[in-house]
Amino acid sequence: MGSALSAGVSGLKAHQAMLDVAGNNLANVNTVGFKGSSVTFAELLSQTLKRASGPSSNLGGVNPQQMGSGVGIASIRVNTTQGNIVSTGQDLDVAIDGSGYFVLNNGSQNVYTRIGSFAVDASNTLVDPATGYRVQRIGNYGESEGFQTAGDTSIHIPWDASMPARATTEITLNGNLRASAESTAATVHKIMSNLAFTTGNGERVATANTFLSDLDQWVTPLAEGATGTILVSGYREDGTAFTDQPITWLGADPGEGPTVQDLLDQITALFTDSTATLNSDGKIVVTANQAGYNLAMITNMTYVPAGTDEMTVPTFFDYVTIGGNDTKNFKITVYDNMGEQHVLSGTFVKTDTTNTWDLVIDSITGEVAGSWDSYDIHNSSALNRRISGIEFNPDGSFKGISVPGEEAVIGVQFESNPSAIQTIELVLGTPGEFTGLTQFASQQSSAAALTQDGYAAGSLSNITIDQTGMIVGTFTNGVKVNIAALQIGIFQNPGGLESIGNGYFLPTANSGEPIATMAASGGAGKITGQSLEQSNVDIATEFVTLMQAQNGYQANARTIRVANDVLRELTNLIR
Repeated sequence: MGSALSAGVSGLKAHQAMLDVAGNNLANVNTVGFKGSSVTFAELLSQTLKRASGPSSNLGGVNPQQMGSGVGIASIRVNTTQGNIVSTGQDLDVAIDGSGYFVLNNGSQNVYTRIGSFAVDASNTLVDPATGYRVQRIGNYGESEGFQTAGDTSIHIPWDASMPARATTEITLNGNLRASAESTAATVHKIMSNLAFTTGNGERVATANTFLSDLDQWVTPLAEGATGTILVSGYREDGTAFTDQPITWLGADPGEGPTVQDLLDQITALFTDSTATLNSDGKIVVTANQAGYNLAMITNMTYVPAGTDEMTVPTFFDYVTIGGNDTKNFKITVYDNMGEQHVLSGTFVKTDTTNTWDLVIDSITGEVAGSWDSYDIHNSSALNRRISGIEFNPDGSFKGISVPGEEAVIGVQFESNPSAIQTIELVLGTPGEFTGLTQFASQQSSAAALTQDGYAAGSLSNITIDQTGMIVGTFTNGVKVNIAALQIGIFQNPGGLESIGNGYFLPTANSGEPIATMAASGGAGKITGQSLEQSNVDIATEFVTLMQAQNGYQANARTIRVANDVLRELTNLIR
């Protein structure tokens, strides 16, 4: 009879524990990251009344006679299945879709949690705002930029940091240059001086018939009968150079002597098949007589005085149109070392050589104005302006640069730092591959400047967290930078972790040591940004558990009651 009482008591205790666990589950039905638990029972040690015996020649075997002593709790098992992930719209809310735990540090040890509701404290450190525990990172992301401190695994969100400007050092070009084009696609080469000739103290634009003696550009007039000389250097249409070719005339009184047309005729004579004219703005324009590939350029003009005379002449010529059998223009914004924007304009020019193009830099805004004599428009130099001999294979893939010594590099001097030459590499592609520029048959060319690596100064304006746990900062200059990577800890047996409250866990001997990794790698789940993981408690299941616990409790209470009634009857026998 005593066994029935003790068995009933054990049943009450066991089902009370079952009720407690279910009640705790229901209490945390809306707790972020909570994992529900369940109770499993096991019978207690049985009392053997008679041992089993084996069969003999006369009798069969007999089973043992045992009487149980009640029930106990075998385990309280944590349900580590995934909870529902809901969007919150908060940038620093994250959820793990799969295995793993966020790693936080309380100043003395790491703790692990599925709750990804983080915030930034007054020192710009990423923390759990409920406890102040610091979120931990993995890898050296953000250290080279100064956002994170080497040796400190806490995460610093650099709201207080600024990003310095970066000068453009590389431009990547991509796209197709059409293999063939109609003859009408050929362009007429034209260059124009930077200086306009005027008369009447700038009130009137000079014309071809204007007397040289009437030009405003005289600082000190040329004496009558003296020889005026302008030395001209440049390249002819086929790329052959000419240096310090003299253009001369005799001085005369105002309103007399040679005209601007005499000057233009001598400039025309320096070229093989081009004509120099004066446009409506008073600027010298040298125009090819026919369309097609053309290298003509005037790189320098210098006035040589006969005595005390002095004249201002054009210092350089700009491209108006670049002569080629086919052309494709492009523009891209580049940056100097102060972060100022400049527009680089370039033109792909098809040459007379099969499958070969040139790349000409037409202009770069903000560069130091001056003479072209220090610029190389035909071969490589520090201030290259024409990348010659861009060649393609018969299959349309990029072959390389065919001109010996030529490099896809240009240099520019910006007004913000005129003493320095900013070098920019033009990435054309990998020889033998189709990863950059190509040459296929097409209606139109699509080649363009795809990207460049410069940017203005900026400050952090927004952060996002991607599926690998990478915290990506977006700066006001549009640049995105990896700030840090969330550390994820994974365990061989997550059910063996010990809960210490606030949704935190510690490893135990049966959970295994944590393995640090990034999300979406090493067996860890991926991160869902602007979201949180809800409790995985199922209310319907818990209600069923409550009813089962109640029924079990009532049944064991009835056992105790009946046993008590029987004992009472036994006691009444002696009355």
